[in-house]
This record gives sequence, C-alpha cells and structure tokens, in this order.
Amino acid sequence: MDDIVPDKSAAEIKASAAQAPGVVLVFDGKGGVKRVPPDAETVVVPPKGFMLISGNSKSPEFKMWLKSELGPFNADALTVLSTRSRCTVLDDKAVVVLRVARPGAKTDDLGRQLLGIWLEKGRVIVASELNIPEFLGFANWAQSHYAPVSPADLVARLGLRASDRIEPLIEHLGDSIDTIEEELMLEHSADSRAKLAHLRRTLIGFRKLLWPQRDVLNTLEIEDLSFFSGRDRARLREASSRTARLGDELQALSERAVLIHEQIMDSRAEQMNRSMLVLAAVTVVFTPLTVLSGIFGMNVPIPYADDPHAFWVVMGLLIAVAGLCIWWMRARKWL
Repeated sequence: MDDIVPDKSAAEIKASAAQAPGVVLVFDGKGGVKRVPPDAETVVVPPKGFMLISGNSKSPEFKMWLKSELGPFNADALTVLSTRSRCTVLDDKAVVVLRVARPGAKTDDLGRQLLGIWLEKGRVIVASELNIPEFLGFANWAQSHYAPVSPADLVARLGLRASDRIEPLIEHLGDSIDTIEEELMLEHSADSRAKLAHLRRTLIGFRKLLWPQRDVLNTLEIEDLSFFSGRDRARLREASSRTARLGDELQALSERAVLIHEQIMDSRAEQMNRSMLVLAAVTVVFTPLTVLSGIFGMNVPIPYADDPHAFWVVMGLLIAVAGLCIWWMRARKWL
C-alpha cells in the first residue's frame, strides 16, 4: 500500500540521508550539532543522537526522495498544501504540519508557510520552503552548544520559533487597538469604524493560525511514542503553553475590539439622539408658530387688519410663544 513506510535498516537510513537533496544536520543528543557535507557517502549518528534532514517542499528532487524514503502517501502529507496545522501518528512515527508566518510578515499579510515534519526515533525530516537551519538558528547552536537533544525537542523549538515570529505582530495589533481607543477619546473617530473592522478580520486570521498549532503540540505531547522522554513532553508542553499564551492575548485583543465597537455604536447612537432631540425641539417651537401664522394668513377679514401696529403685535405674540416653548422644554431638561 502507498501509505506503508518502506522498511529500512539503520544503515540504509544513514546512507539515504547522505544522498538526500537537502541539508543534513547531525545532533549528538548533548547539545552539539554539525552539518553533514554534501559529498558524504554516509551519515554517522551518535548512539543518543539523531539527524535532521530538511529540504525545499517545492523541489522535485526532494519530493522524489521523500516518496522513495517514506512512501507516496506520507510524502504527500508533508508537501501538499494544507489550510490547518495537524498531527497524525502512524505506529511509532508522527506526521506534523505547522503553519508559520513568512519572513518579514506584516499584520495585513502573514504569508503563511508550511512546515511538514516527519518524526521518528533518531530522525526528523522537514519539508518546507523556509531555510530550516536559519529559521532554527543553527549558527548559534554550533557556537553555544545548545542544540536540541531529541527529535521532540527539535519540534518544540520549531513551535517556539513560530511563536517568536508572530509575537511582534500581535504586539503591533495591540498598538493599533490603542491608537483607535485614543482617537475615540479625542473624538477623532471619522474612520475608526473601518479601521476596527479591518483589525477584527486580522485577529480572526491570527487565531486560525495559532489555535491549531497549540492543538498540534498538545496532541504530540500526549501521544504514546516510545522515543519520547519526560523531558521531551515537558518541552512540548512549554511550546504549547507559549502558543496558548499568545492565543490568550489574541482573545483579549478580540474582546477589546468588541468593546471598542460597542463604544463606537454607542457614540453614533448618542449623536443620532442629539440630532433627533434638536429636530424635536425645533418642531415643538415652530408648530404653534405655524398655527398662529396660518390663522392670521387666512383669506378672510380679521380684526385690526387695517391697524398699522397689528403686524408688530403679531410678531411679538409669536416671539412670546416661542420663548414660552423654549422655557418649558428647558424646565423639563429637554434642552
């Protein structure tokens, strides 16, 4: 069957790793790491160590190598585009897919990239367009002797690096919400509603990226893989907690965005109420004036029509009625 992993001995795996069209790193399990030269005929892995093979998921050569090494089904699981992070356990092996923000990502354009990870005892294979050694900080490991000590530790660090890449973007979202709140306080909210709507859509995209990653790390931690130690599970738990904390920050930002949206709606409703109150006041004042002017404008004989002072008497009466209406509304605190 296509989903069966080819059964190879340790020697065949080491020889195949040397022929892999990608970068091969060997970890000694004690914090040390070294890169295997491209012209090496075989790979020597210390007894407590493991190897990392990383290649470009778009490379035809690397795809062919994956199919010969893992089988077509598992090779496609690592390289086919996926909309969500996931974790699948196959016997004593695991397929992990993580989605991370691309280098130089912005809040408006995360440009999500995939990490397809094959995890087994003594070997990790990563298929991605990212430069994995650079993404993980291989140069620092070689100098500090602080490299991962197990395959699970390596996956945990991949999760932590993914969180490191997205954390400043979340901080930028928080600053954007602060700016919108400040504009509302200064009553400069002409375009705050549009900004807030865009921000809320961005938060939804971030949550779709973070929560599945947390679930993947949680799932991997509780799976019964024989080569996982207690320290490995603790490292995965740490990476999961870091992702969950960022998710909680996103949730808090979402709740703040909802409160700001309600504040904008309340402000708009208050402005509308003020407008309606002014309109009602004008109506109350001018309605009796309209009645009086209509009475004196009838095409029938009226008293004092020939009196030269009648016009000013009527105008004084209208002004008195208008003043009385205004006083009455102020007394009732309508104005």
